[in-house]
Amino acid sequence: MSSSLRPSALTRRSVIMLAGAALLGASALSFTAGPVFAADQILKIAHPAIETDWSPLRGGGPHFRWNSLWFASPMYFDAKGEIHPYVFSTWKSNADGSVWTFEIDPKATFSDGSPITAADVKGSWELSTMPSTKNQRVDQVLSTVAGYTDVSGGKAKELSGVKVTGDKSLEVTLAQPDPIFFMKVANHIAPIVKVAQARNADGEEVAEWWSPDNGVVVSGPFKPESMNLDTGDLVFKPNENFFGPKPKLTEIDVKSVEDSVTATALLQKGEFNAHTELITPTVIADLGKDFLSGPVIPTGQHFWLNVKRAPTDDVKVRQALIMAIDRDGLIKASFPDGPHQKADQILNAVSGVDPKFEPYPFDPAKAKALLAESSYGGPERLPKLMIVGVSSPATEAAAQYIAEQWRQNLGITAVEMKPQIDNYAGPDQASVQIFRDDVGTRVPDAVAYLKGVIYSGASNAKNKLGGYANPEIDKLLDAGGALAIDNPERNADAQKAQKLFRDDYAYIPWYYQAMSKWATPEVKGLEKNLDWQVVEPWAITIE
Repeated sequence: MSSSLRPSALTRRSVIMLAGAALLGASALSFTAGPVFAADQILKIAHPAIETDWSPLRGGGPHFRWNSLWFASPMYFDAKGEIHPYVFSTWKSNADGSVWTFEIDPKATFSDGSPITAADVKGSWELSTMPSTKNQRVDQVLSTVAGYTDVSGGKAKELSGVKVTGDKSLEVTLAQPDPIFFMKVANHIAPIVKVAQARNADGEEVAEWWSPDNGVVVSGPFKPESMNLDTGDLVFKPNENFFGPKPKLTEIDVKSVEDSVTATALLQKGEFNAHTELITPTVIADLGKDFLSGPVIPTGQHFWLNVKRAPTDDVKVRQALIMAIDRDGLIKASFPDGPHQKADQILNAVSGVDPKFEPYPFDPAKAKALLAESSYGGPERLPKLMIVGVSSPATEAAAQYIAEQWRQNLGITAVEMKPQIDNYAGPDQASVQIFRDDVGTRVPDAVAYLKGVIYSGASNAKNKLGGYANPEIDKLLDAGGALAIDNPERNADAQKAQKLFRDDYAYIPWYYQAMSKWATPEVKGLEKNLDWQVVEPWAITIE
């Protein structure tokens, strides 16, 4: 039995109800009882890493999953994909979607009681865009804003397209029409922070401004009470000045448990009731289907081939590496019981998925012939292949399966695996050919999905793919992005771009992500959206 459901945790009201039912007789038990809440409304999270940087402006990392606990976003999507106001109460655009106006909720305040202003929004976006902030996904939010290229390239510190028109209003001019810009800002990649605290006079991020030791001011429903960065232990309490609904949880405890097997055992014992992202091949057998319940979302995990690094700079080598893998076996080796689904194309769970897409075939004989035809001539002349991002039991199982397929079908034996991604990413990487990483979209749109993956300016293309650029792909995605969301040519352009990328043989498709709850059954209200954002953290309860 979970510790949160032990008899002593029953509320006084529920005990009285049970006693009253006994006195009244069996007929009283025919009434339908409401939920029984635990006396202590504490969410206990097992976190998979000891992180020394908890800035909400990084746009990634394990702690990114919990941004919405303590920082508010302009708007947010619910689990069904419907958009809701949050810091922004209203939004509208001109006819072609090139100029947008936003109004801030008059009630919106920070945890110190000060109002959230348009200047805070502008500064938060600029701080997220600064190259020194190293926000991994800010391009998915702000790349179409006028001045974005100058700020992200280190040439400016202000977004020229963002204009403060009042304490609670701002106008955003885009470098090109973007009919779905309002959808792009509805996430916690670039959340609203108190700029006076987080940004210094040079426009750079203040070191550890987000720590409670430095008196951090937050905009979300919870605020950190303590952070021990040496042990990875954090405690959050409700923000008494939160402008939204009063949080139902009384506390959130985050403790770092780096070993997945240990985390699983502690969840089974009831010592934790949630996890950041537990990925093991046996997770369903260990913790039940409810732990991983959730819809498949537009996010995929794949192995990306660096097109500029030997030997994957040779397209025939890339073809051979892809076609030598039985991808049906790959998904069985890594997730034999689900919940994730085998991937073929990049696009998934959005309008625009290509029903005519031709998956990469499994053809060991052809793969062997292609390797022989390549500039390397065979396996014995290949440099060692390094796969990075092998950071969980499931990814380790997948990477080992891939390496074994290469050994059996191509004779390749020199393969090394590393857990880190950040240590190796970038144009100057010295020894990596394959990156395991996720890609996806924060808005339900095929063009936005691919712009964050295969567009030349995307982080994935620049880093994981080693500077991949296909001008025809860029042209198609730019053209499709200027069209209305319901224009069928928008999806058609995305499908054409994806087909061009397929023919460049630059990735090994792995799986489509199910948006798991990653919480035990007594945790209610922990729904997440496409952005991994907890939709309404103030509504989480422990029954």
